[in-house]
Order: sequence, then structure tokens, then C-alpha cells
Amino acid sequence: MTDDPPSTAPPPLPPTAAPGRTLERACLAILAVIAAAAAAKALSGVLAPFAMALFLAVVIESFASSLERRIDRFLPGRASLGMPAALAVTGLLFAGLLVLTIDNASAFATKLASYGPRLNDLIARLAGAAQTAAVPTLDDLLLQLNPGQYLASAAGVVRNLAADTILILIYLGFIIASRRGLERKVLNLSEAREGRRAVLTAYRSILNSVEQYLWVQTVTGLMIAGASWVAMTAVGLEGATFLSILIFLACYIPILGAALGVVAAPLFALMQFPTLWQAVFLYIVLQGLHFVVGNIIAPRMQGRSLNMDPLVVLLSLAFWGWLWGVVGMFLSTPLTVIVMVVCAQFPGSRWVAVLLSADGRPGGDGTPEARA
Repeated sequence: MTDDPPSTAPPPLPPTAAPGRTLERACLAILAVIAAAAAAKALSGVLAPFAMALFLAVVIESFASSLERRIDRFLPGRASLGMPAALAVTGLLFAGLLVLTIDNASAFATKLASYGPRLNDLIARLAGAAQTAAVPTLDDLLLQLNPGQYLASAAGVVRNLAADTILILIYLGFIIASRRGLERKVLNLSEAREGRRAVLTAYRSILNSVEQYLWVQTVTGLMIAGASWVAMTAVGLEGATFLSILIFLACYIPILGAALGVVAAPLFALMQFPTLWQAVFLYIVLQGLHFVVGNIIAPRMQGRSLNMDPLVVLLSLAFWGWLWGVVGMFLSTPLTVIVMVVCAQFPGSRWVAVLLSADGRPGGDGTPEARA
């Protein structure tokens, strides 16, 4: 009796997910995203102020940490004064900006009333260029627009803005009061050491990205607003301070902010001056400012902190603006960065982070390519 030859059959292949299961998971993920967006839209009155409060809390926490390091250097043992000092300085800055805006807005609105003849002349020129037989006046246009029908909606917007501001301040107070336990809660989201390290890496990456984004937008916004004020003052444009404040605030809204900053000053120059060179000069100067700052200075300051595709910035602006209005547009870039960092932590969703990133290497995932 002979022994059977040893079996040479190849080892069994590891089990793979069936195509049906993969398609099922993809469909469930899409449905989950749609359901989450619908819930966020329905709860925008609560979630949008909370998101803004979280963003302000990150700003104040970053400012407080910087103050604590400097206070501890000169006054050892007094680092706890950093947060009260940050709150006081931030409150004074916001109050000063609000007072300055209201004061200049009232003066600017008063000056607009004297632009009626100039606007009628401008409308007549445009109608003549378009070869329109009947030339309308400003009063005719206002009568056709019927601005009275918009007063109720404008009053509602102001009322909602005041209510949202109060809600944001309430959220902000509770978030700052409980900030000490936030990092411990984040660490306890995972029991394994590797999981905790990944969660902590994502948490710190989100904070660093938001802080860097805010720092870059603030510095570049001050550059653009300051240079714009110099240009507007040089040609004698009325309301240069108010327009500079609007340009600075608009710099926090991607794409739309730059468009507003370029168009606003030349438009008011057309209404104020009888000649066109002031408007042309301001348009060229402001367009050049936004080009230099947006394409040379800001990318060098950001480095790889955001690493977002420009098309993603545009799409995120449209999506978050549809979802939460002005607050969503203001927070569109930070929120998209958070989504990218979180998706990079999980193998199943990392492809989303790759698509959102500018170079296909999303940061904050702890991989060698992200650290390269």
C-alpha cells in the first residue's frame, strides 16, 4: 500500500466583500448623508448658532493659550489670567467694531441720500447706451421695485439676527465654562491606546487648522482693508472707513467676499464722482490687491494647514450657505476642513478626505504621507 502524494492545492483566499454588500454600504452612506443634511437644515435655528459659538470658542481658546504662555513667562503662576484677559480683549474688540460700524453706517446712509441726482444721471447714461426710448428716474425704479414689501422681511432678518446673537453668547458661555473637560471627553471616545492617539491627533489637527485659517483670514483681511482705505481716501471717496470695515468682514467669506470687496468701492465711486477715472482706479487697485493677497501672500501663510481644493471651497460655500445661510457661508471652510480631517481617520471614509484635499494627501490622518 502506497502513501498518497502530498496535496499541492493553493491556500484558500481571504474572504472578500461581495459586490452587493459594497453597493449596499455605499447606498446606506449616501442616505445617511442626505438624512444628516435634511436634519441640519431643519434644525438650522439651533445648530447654526451652536456652530458659530464653537468657532468663537476655538478662537478665544487659541488667544487665551497664547496669552497664558506670555503671562507665565513674565508672571510665573499667573497663567490662569489668560482666559479672563482673552475674554475681555475679545469683548472690547467686538464692541468697538460694532460701535464703529453703526456710527459709520448711519453717516454713510445719510450721504447716500444726496446721491439722487448723480444716480439719475448715471441711469440716463446707461439707458442711452442701451438705446432705451423711455429713460426711467430713480424714483420710477424705486416705485417699480416697491421696497415697502421688503421691509417686513428686513425686520424679520434683524430680529432673527438679534435672537441668534443672544443664543450664540449663551452657547459660548457654556462651552468656555466646560472647556477643561472637553479634551478628556475626546480622549475617552476610544478605549484602545491607538484609538485614543488617532482621536487626539484629529482633535488637535482640527484646532490647528481652524486657528491657522482664522489667523490667515484676519491678517490678509487687515491688509486688504487697510490698503483699500488708503486707495479710497486718496481719491476722496466718502464713507471710506465704513466700506473698509465691510471689506474686512467680507474677507471671511470665500470667493463672495473678494467679489464684494472689488465691486463695492467702484460702484459707490460711480455714484459720487462725475468722472469715471476714480471708479476705474479703485477697481484696478482692489482687483490687484485681492489677486496678490489671494494668490501669493495667503498661500504662503497657509502652507499645508488647509490643503483644500479650490473647487471644494466653492462647493462648500454653496452647500453650507444653502444649509445655514450667512453663518454657513462664514463657517464653510472651517466646517469642510473638519469633515476632511475626520474622514481621514477611518479607512472606509478616507476616500472622501482624499477628494476634498488639494493634493490627494489629507492631513491629520497620522499617515506617513500626511506628515511628508
